[in-house]
Amino acid sequence: MSLRSVLLVVFRRIARIYFREIEVAGDVPHPDTGGRLFAANHVNGLVDPILVLTQAPCRISPVAKSTLWRIPGLSWLLEAADAVPIVRRRDVPGKSEGDNEAVFARVALHLLGGGNILIFPEGTSHNEPRLLPLRSGAGRMLARAHGRTDEEATRARAGTTDLTFQAVALEFDERDVFRSRSLVLFGPVRRVADLPGRDPSREITDVIREDLSELLVEGSTWEERILLVRVAGMFARDADDTSLAHLNQIGRRIEQARRVLASSSPAEVHEIEERLRAYMTRVEEAETSDDVVARVARGASSGLEPAREARAAAMLATLPLALVAVVIYWLPYQLPRFVTRRLKGDPDVASTYKLGVGLVVYPMWAAATTALAYAVLPSIDLVLLAVVVILASPFAALGWLDRWDRLAARSRMLAPSEQRRERLAALAAERTSLMRDLETLRDRAEAPEIPHVAARPDVDRSGPVPEA
Repeated sequence: MSLRSVLLVVFRRIARIYFREIEVAGDVPHPDTGGRLFAANHVNGLVDPILVLTQAPCRISPVAKSTLWRIPGLSWLLEAADAVPIVRRRDVPGKSEGDNEAVFARVALHLLGGGNILIFPEGTSHNEPRLLPLRSGAGRMLARAHGRTDEEATRARAGTTDLTFQAVALEFDERDVFRSRSLVLFGPVRRVADLPGRDPSREITDVIREDLSELLVEGSTWEERILLVRVAGMFARDADDTSLAHLNQIGRRIEQARRVLASSSPAEVHEIEERLRAYMTRVEEAETSDDVVARVARGASSGLEPAREARAAAMLATLPLALVAVVIYWLPYQLPRFVTRRLKGDPDVASTYKLGVGLVVYPMWAAATTALAYAVLPSIDLVLLAVVVILASPFAALGWLDRWDRLAARSRMLAPSEQRRERLAALAAERTSLMRDLETLRDRAEAPEIPHVAARPDVDRSGPVPEA
């Protein structure tokens, strides 16, 4: 097994620990895919490439900013991943047009030889509710590969003549929170040969932008996007499918419906949004959640179903280990949180630092506690038992961490006071009315007689595409 394969296995396990769930959906590439450029949105620093590289079935080489090679240790990992450095104008203000020519030529030969490339065409990770304007690097790289007919390119092709590209959307429920959920959503596969070819670089960039916009739930402001996501969550709970793939699908439908109605019935959109905000405010004031209110609206019993009873029994069995982990790992658990709190205003890099600090702190802490156990315990049997507890207890704690908020919220339903029952019943009635009106508006927006908005009105495609 190669070093790269070993690293992929290791980081795949790390990603599964950092995220509670990782969903992979869409047109997932085949393991033998080659000659393809993957273009993803970028909101989470180094976490984003780790997600795509570890969840894609095929081998992919990432394109990364050249400044990352200056970081000790990271440069070694980048080389092991066969990463390609690219010089950004923001990092080297005086860079010339020729600075990236060698990179583009290398990428072109890599694609023609059957390799795959991952690039983040926004050019930087960010904390915006929508895509940033895309830079032209991805389009120029692929256009360069498609247009090369020299002898070196002919030798590199190795039977790969059909160059393709594919958008990859990365969605998170709480992207800067440990044990959040993530979605890797692969868009449709596009053939370069199918484009008109008048301006391949621009055409490729425009198609990537359109595909990413179609795959992501976007808002013109964070308030708008959060509202869209919350409404999607309400619909998903009623459908009893809260997977991120389903939430994303519903969210895109709602976003499209909102754009249609905002142009034809802006007053109705404003009214329903105000009602939604008021409902969510009352839910927070009641110290509950829409999940609990939805259960009350459905008349769900506060008891557990058989499958949930089995899971609850398993959770209780792991409780002693989880409590041990709380004691042993309290300090290293606080360190990543302390670092990210110091990074206020930079949530786009919070996950990167949290993951990076955790990768250093937790193994060192486990090694130190193991060494301490060896030094103070009187027998090898006790040492071995301590090692098992040290290594296994964090995973028991993760299970409790994943479910703690839901357990706390639902526990209030077991024996609610009369006042709380009345408050929940009022919220349930309000929610039922809201959902009925939301469904009516959505159905009306999706009716064939109402023309849909073809593209997001806040996206200007007429201007020049920024360079890489």
